[in-house]
Amino acid sequence: MKPATYPFSAIVGQEQMKLALLLAAVDWRLGALLRGDKGAGKTTTARALAVLLPEPAPFVNLPIGITEDRLLGGLHLENTLKGNPSLKPGLLSEAHEGVLYIDEVNLLPAHLGDALLDAAASGIHVVEREGFSVSHPAEFVLLGSMNPEEGLLRPQLLDRFALSVDISAPLDPQARRSIVERRIAFERNPVAFAEEWSSEQDALRGKIRKGREQLPSVDCPGEILTHIGSAICEAGVRSLRADLAVLRASIACAALMGDSSVELSHVESVLPLVLNHRARTGPRSSPPPSQPPRQQEQSQSSEQQLQGVMERIFSATEMQAPALRMRSPEADERGNSQSVAADSGGLVIGTRRTETPRELDIRATLHHAVLETGTISPRISDVHEKVRAPKSGVRYLFLIDSSGSHAAQEKMRLVKGAALSLLHRSFKKGDEVAIIVFRGSEAQVLLEPSRQVDDAATALEYLPTGGRTPLAHALELAKNYLTPSTLLIVMSDGRANVAVRGGEPWQESLEVARQLRCRAIVVDTENPESPVRRSGELANALSAPSMFLAYLENLDVLEITQ
Repeated sequence: MKPATYPFSAIVGQEQMKLALLLAAVDWRLGALLRGDKGAGKTTTARALAVLLPEPAPFVNLPIGITEDRLLGGLHLENTLKGNPSLKPGLLSEAHEGVLYIDEVNLLPAHLGDALLDAAASGIHVVEREGFSVSHPAEFVLLGSMNPEEGLLRPQLLDRFALSVDISAPLDPQARRSIVERRIAFERNPVAFAEEWSSEQDALRGKIRKGREQLPSVDCPGEILTHIGSAICEAGVRSLRADLAVLRASIACAALMGDSSVELSHVESVLPLVLNHRARTGPRSSPPPSQPPRQQEQSQSSEQQLQGVMERIFSATEMQAPALRMRSPEADERGNSQSVAADSGGLVIGTRRTETPRELDIRATLHHAVLETGTISPRISDVHEKVRAPKSGVRYLFLIDSSGSHAAQEKMRLVKGAALSLLHRSFKKGDEVAIIVFRGSEAQVLLEPSRQVDDAATALEYLPTGGRTPLAHALELAKNYLTPSTLLIVMSDGRANVAVRGGEPWQESLEVARQLRCRAIVVDTENPESPVRRSGELANALSAPSMFLAYLENLDVLEITQ
């Protein structure tokens, strides 16, 4: 028996989330990402949307551990073993004209996310396996949800979602009471509760149906396109997907409201949804081209002074730092029958299975059958499967101290040079780099996770130095960027002097450091001839190795275990 679904119209508040989902229901190309706290109603709202779509509208909840052939489609095992190979559609086909929901989309393996979003953008999916090919329609409302505390979504995938909403549970006691009362009433008698909200549900269902019908005829004047382009440029967004998303969302908004033409009010309603995950939240990574680096190496104006210390910009000094190598105790624990081919893209091939395989390896199966029986008629005992071992790259998360103490003897030149050398020697395809810097009164994210090393080099090139040392705040920010594959690299002399919660700055820093659970290394930027060794204490709090910046050039490889 199919469980009852909580009515969409009975959801309390969360107007931005409901607007984003209704726009996606009108135009299926407007995939929506829901980011927020656990228990904020993301999954409940996503399920409720499917009930409003024209019947029959499937709701497909994509499990994180799904295999490639189950998602995209693969060979039909039974028919293939009988000598009549055919392709079996996957969940993308099942979700056609419905909702495909991915909870914890940030934890979805990268290769599956790429393929899924390609299908979601085109509306057609092509399955190709072992020389066979078939295409099928895949027009579905794509909804993803995530808790940022569990890791961020890759920028390349983040940009593919047209709309995004940050969701948090209300802190108003009356609102929370209303939510709980409605939920209890629904659980006690779902049929009566649904009947109570049936008129509102029918009204929303009618708006979606009429919006879909009117969508192709909605007009968008030229001045609206100009306004959209200006708003996108003002937000500092380079991706042209943002312009298309605003245009499509504005047209969907007009259609949903029954208007025949897009107006400024429609654009202003959808702009926050499109720019939420695209607009720059920090300073630009580079100044105007007319300002070369060497001309930037001078004292800034008195308005930019912090605690009497002028901010300066130092270019990096080239130096040789060791290559970082990560080892996990589980790395050597492989089954005897599992051998990974070099450059196989994460595929474990030729693996014998006693259960039903998820993705049939035709070549290995037939080869085993010929060796064992002398025929090409495979038995169940001959079946081999392809097992994809997800390849998760390393996220290098740099916490860089750019306070006034690094301006002394132009130490910041060495810090920048060491950071770039560590990165260039260690960075591989699939890895990410993110940078948090701390100076003045607070820390800030200088570079969101990126797979382009050049982004890190550009961001560091124009990083100013000066002011106080808010180390505790930097460690707090780092919590939002930790994933199971993160390597935290702290480059500081440990002279913390800005508190986050009003306590003693250094003790606060150690307290936050003890809360971090990740691989880490501390690069002590102090003079090794007369150290205070605060960075050594920080390394102990992080359960991480520590070494002096001045000694980095003496090492070729630094191995870090989890």
